[in-house]
Amino acid sequence: MSIDYLKKILTARVYDVAIESPLDPAPTLSARMGNQIYYKREDMQSVFSFKLRGAYNKMANLPPAQLKRGVICASAGNHAQGVALSARKLGCRAVVVMPTTTPQLKVDAVKARGGEVVLAGDSYNDAYDHALKLEKKLKLTFVHPFDDPDVIAGQGTIAMEILHQHSGPIHAIFVAIGGGGLIAGVAAYVKAVRPDIKVIGVQTTDSDAMSRSLKAGRRITLSEVGLFSDGTAVKLVGEETFRLARKYVDEIILVDTDAVCAAIKDVFEDTRSILEPAGALAVAGAKAYVERARKTRSPVRDQTLVAIACGANMNFDRLRFVAERAEVGEAREALFAVTIPEEHGSFRRLCALIGPRAVTEFNYRISDERSAHVFVGLQVANRDDPPRLAKQFEKHGFPTLDLTHNEMAKLHIRHLVGGKSVLAQDELLYRFEFPERPGALINFLESMAPNWNISLFHYRNQGGDVGRVLVGLQVPKKEKKELQQVLASLGLNFQDETENPVYKMFL
Repeated sequence: MSIDYLKKILTARVYDVAIESPLDPAPTLSARMGNQIYYKREDMQSVFSFKLRGAYNKMANLPPAQLKRGVICASAGNHAQGVALSARKLGCRAVVVMPTTTPQLKVDAVKARGGEVVLAGDSYNDAYDHALKLEKKLKLTFVHPFDDPDVIAGQGTIAMEILHQHSGPIHAIFVAIGGGGLIAGVAAYVKAVRPDIKVIGVQTTDSDAMSRSLKAGRRITLSEVGLFSDGTAVKLVGEETFRLARKYVDEIILVDTDAVCAAIKDVFEDTRSILEPAGALAVAGAKAYVERARKTRSPVRDQTLVAIACGANMNFDRLRFVAERAEVGEAREALFAVTIPEEHGSFRRLCALIGPRAVTEFNYRISDERSAHVFVGLQVANRDDPPRLAKQFEKHGFPTLDLTHNEMAKLHIRHLVGGKSVLAQDELLYRFEFPERPGALINFLESMAPNWNISLFHYRNQGGDVGRVLVGLQVPKKEKKELQQVLASLGLNFQDETENPVYKMFL
C-alpha cells in the first residue's frame, strides 16, 4: 500500500508541542562561502532538537486504548526527550530505555519531562533489544526513532515550513542523516512540491550507513559507527527511510570530525548558539558542497542554501575537543613534522621560512647528533596552503611531513613530541577507542598480560563519548600471536600504528 506523504505531512499533528522554528540567515558564513546560507533552527525547539515532531505525531495518532496503555522507546538522547515530552502532553505513560553509557545530563533531561528511564546495555542496539522485550511484557506501544510513517511525516513538517518561509528560489536543502527519518520526511515533501530543489544528505565518514546502502542498492549494516556525532551514529538505516531516500534524495556528502567541529564554530559565530555534532552536520555538508564545486568548472555562487540545524544537546565538556579541532576543520591550522639538521643556524632558517605566519604549536627535542624533528602548527588561509608550505620547506632542505590529516598526530603525537627512548626495544604501538564510562580504562589495563611491558601510554579525556588511548607494548616475538588474540577479544576499535611514520620520527 502506497503512502501519501504529502497529505500525511500537511495534516501532521506537531504544533501542540513544536514551534515553527526560524529560518535565520547566516551572514558571516554566507559572505565567506559566496552564497546565501540559511539555518533552519530546530535547535530552538523546547527539547533542543527536531525529534519531538515525529514522536508527537506518532503518539497523537495512536488509538485511544493504545495510548492509554503507554509507549516505550529506545534512545540515547533527543528522541527520548521528544517521547517523554509528548507523553506528558498527551497524559500517557512513557518508558525510555537508554544505554548505561548515556551521560547523566541526558538521563536527567528525560526524567525531568516525566519519562521512566530504564538503563540497559552498553550501546543503542542493546537498549533497543531490551525495549522490544519490555514492549511485549508491559503491553506498551513502541515509538520508533525514525522508521515509521507517522514519525517521518512529523519530521517532514520542517520542509513545509522552509518552503513557506522562503518562497524564492532554493538551490539545495542539506539534511543530517542517522537512521533517515528526517531526510525521508523532508525529501518526500520537497520533491512533491518543489522538485527543482536538491535534497542533499550529510553523514560522517565513520557513520555512513545510508550512503553505503544507496550505493549498494540495499540496506548495509555497519559493524562499527563513530560516536562523535552520537545523534547520527546508526548502524542500520530504516526500511521505509531507505526506500524514500532512494526515491527522492539527490546525493549524500560525507564529512569528517574536523569539518563538523568547524561547522559548530561557524554557527556559533553567526548565532552565538552551540549545536551538537549531529546538529551541525548539515552546515558542514553545505560547506563541503560549495568547496567541491569551486574545484570544478561549475562553481556554486550566489545561490540559496538551507542547512537544517537539527539539534543542540551538546555535552559541555566536549567543547574542549571541538575547539581544538575546529581550526583544522576550517583549514585555518596546518600541522607539520619538519626535520632540520643539528647545525648552527638551521633553526633560524626554519623560522625565517615560517615568516610572519602565526605559529599555533611548536614542539622540539633533540633526538641525535645529526638531525632534529620539530612538530609545528601554523595558521593558514585555506586548504591549498599546507601542501604549498610543505613543498617550500622541502625546497630549502628541510624534509617535511604534512600531518594536517593524520589522526594520530592530531589526537596524540602533538602532546607527546620528544618521547624517543633507547630503552623501547621491540615496541609495538596501538591506538584504541573505547566507550567513555567509569572503570573502562582500568578494565583495559587489566586485560594486558602481566609480562607485557607498557612502554608508552597516552590518554587524554576529550570530553566525548569515546576514550582514546595510545599504547606502546614490549611483547616478545614468540608471544605476538597471543597478543593478537587478546586484542581481538577486547571488542574495541583499535589500529596498529607501529609503521606510522609520525611514530618512527617522534617516539
